[in-house]
Amino acid sequence: MNFRRRTFTRALLLVLACATSLGLMECTKHSATAAAQTAAPELTLDLKTPFQFVAYGDTRFHDPSDTDDANPSARRALVEAIAQASPAFICFTGDIVYNGNDADDWKVWETETSPWREKKIPVFPALGNHDLHGEQAALVNYFQRFPQLKGSRYYSVRAANVLLLVIDSALEELSGPQGTWLADKLDHVPPEVDFVFIMDHHPPYTSSSDEKKYGGGHSSRPHEQALAKMLEQRQAQARYRIVFFSGHVHNYERHEHGGITYFVSGGGGAHAYPIERAPGDPFQSKEINYHYLVVEVDHQQLKVTMHRLELNGDKATWTTPDQVVIPGPAVAK
Repeated sequence: MNFRRRTFTRALLLVLACATSLGLMECTKHSATAAAQTAAPELTLDLKTPFQFVAYGDTRFHDPSDTDDANPSARRALVEAIAQASPAFICFTGDIVYNGNDADDWKVWETETSPWREKKIPVFPALGNHDLHGEQAALVNYFQRFPQLKGSRYYSVRAANVLLLVIDSALEELSGPQGTWLADKLDHVPPEVDFVFIMDHHPPYTSSSDEKKYGGGHSSRPHEQALAKMLEQRQAQARYRIVFFSGHVHNYERHEHGGITYFVSGGGGAHAYPIERAPGDPFQSKEINYHYLVVEVDHQQLKVTMHRLELNGDKATWTTPDQVVIPGPAVAK
């Protein structure tokens, strides 16, 4: 009888703990998710240099008849142009859909990005704040579309002389399981890697701010500022070159700090807006900038080109107002 009572008590305490912190229905699911985070996927692509990939984000796939929350014409034009470019893969800086818990938004994603699947172009996403609206249902929708991530919100991709580290800026970036994972990956970069790309949604640097001087923008957050400081300290001693991609701000920015080039690429279809430009920023523009980035990877060099879209009715005009060559570590030194 005492044994039964002790067994029942232990079981009851476990149930109460789960119910208190997470809700009874989510306890088992959360434990499985937490375990998955300690074994983030290490994806690989069989590529040789030279190759090119695309980086961009903030598309907000959503009902195309709703033009208040996104620009569906710009979004579709960008998707089609990227498909025609036939990149080796696509890096997505987040806010894929307007509401992550809306199954209809994900159906729009599937329909409008069908040209990518027809060409078998891999997509490597970072989670954005809109992708996490209604988080529990949102993550179910997200991982259904990206099963290769195996339920992990951060992961790595290895391709030729490149290592891509995708992190979730809704989680702790420098502590906890994700912080431990990131530090370990940076401590053990293979010697043949020339470039380490870090990708998340929230930018460590932006000239825009929460004041939204010209109608939109976001201030950089302390967590990403601390992340940048850590990366710049590492870059000073590293034999590889770090490049950072983010989104969240619906425009294009390029910043140079501590030997690292930071790109903000959030012009994928969510309504773009002009932003402030700090005097020292390498790229100056008073315009809105729907765009995507083409990253050309060679053995000791990257070339990043911003492809800007301007729509006049149904006519699309493309320009390349910014381009930068980033040398590999041996060349830089």
